[in-house]
Amino acid sequence: MTMMNITDGKRVAFVSSGSAESVDVEKKIRKKLKVKRIEVDPKTPDIVISIGGDGTLLEAVHTYGRRLDTIRFVGVHTGHLGFYTDYLCSEVEELVEAIVNEDPKNSVAYPVLKMKAVMADGQIFEKYALNESTVRRLSRTLVADVFISNFLFERFRGDGLSISTPTGSTAYNKSIGGAVLHPGLKVMQMAEIASLNNRVYRTLGAPVVVTEDENIILNLDKALDYSLTIDRLEYKFTNLAGLEYSLDGTVVRFLGGRHSSFWKRVQESFIGDVN
Repeated sequence: MTMMNITDGKRVAFVSSGSAESVDVEKKIRKKLKVKRIEVDPKTPDIVISIGGDGTLLEAVHTYGRRLDTIRFVGVHTGHLGFYTDYLCSEVEELVEAIVNEDPKNSVAYPVLKMKAVMADGQIFEKYALNESTVRRLSRTLVADVFISNFLFERFRGDGLSISTPTGSTAYNKSIGGAVLHPGLKVMQMAEIASLNNRVYRTLGAPVVVTEDENIILNLDKALDYSLTIDRLEYKFTNLAGLEYSLDGTVVRFLGGRHSSFWKRVQESFIGDVN
């Protein structure tokens, strides 16, 4: 009876920032993977190796967005911010060994946000976000009726709104005063971007956390200048009528083992040594 090697059939792909350092690291990884007889297959990989920073990792997730149910991601840090990255560029040997010995059952899963945009003519545009989605108007105040599970919660007026995942709570959401949420929570968070609050116009003026059983619907005023972001991607619409945000169980999976405590990552990224 022939014993199957753990690397048999395992395929990887690369998404790189393109910097000189990232290119050099990719060459080193490729060389060691070849020795281990692990195939490089950009079309149907089991593992996607992101080389750069968090922006590169987000690019990798969107590049393989249609195959999230079959892929695990792992990041090598050569960029400016490495909240999602697990390995330094000096740890190529450790990374390759982790890939060789990887068990998909030990992967770490983070929920992603489903965004559905509805156009005035009824057309639908759908995307998933690992961090957040924002909506703004380019030249005037955004006006939106905010529904939480079909309940009219408020009429928002301001620069815009941000809807984020727990992992995305440490990104743009944090910079506009949103709470930092543990990714084990199956929730999404809505945070205001410069809301108008006076005697005439009132909003809650605080972040709102919504469970996986609820959704957030934004009914928008008719306008020609809406800007919608999905992580690092930006889209402009002239006939956007509404947005719906939900959690449908879709997740992004990361290689297990090295993926450290969420709070340790937060501390290292934003606080540093407290001693």
